[in-house]
Amino acid sequence: MLDNFPRGTICIEDIEIGMSRHIRKIVTDRDIEMFAEVSTDRNPVHLDDSYAQDTIFQGRIAHGMLTAGLISAVIGEQLPGHGTVYLGQSLKFIGPVRPGDMVTARVTVTGIDHSRRRVTLDCACTVDDKTVLTGEAKVLAPSRKFD
Repeated sequence: MLDNFPRGTICIEDIEIGMSRHIRKIVTDRDIEMFAEVSTDRNPVHLDDSYAQDTIFQGRIAHGMLTAGLISAVIGEQLPGHGTVYLGQSLKFIGPVRPGDMVTARVTVTGIDHSRRRVTLDCACTVDDKTVLTGEAKVLAPSRKFD
């Protein structure tokens, strides 16, 4: 995984509208197989080449939630980072992610409620500059005052 900033914590007191962080990861066959094992989602569109050839995708694709998990990695590791608690997430899956694809997962701060420690983040994943996932996350950010 390639990060654009070190992992750690950005406390609510230091978060600003427009702040953005991202990670890049190549999605491997092993990632897909491990996600299938952990999630118990063994849909053959993810695991079976011959089955997947006959789908609208004309080949295997990664689980959508595996891709969404990269958003979680940015939120939990970079912005806000360690100590962050998810409150909600909306997702729209726009395109497939295939084994071997380099996914860039990015979050950008669009709203801050300092009194409640709430942060709203625009979320997106891209492959080759094409958007494959969009969404919005609401999180409880860590604070120097309480954590």
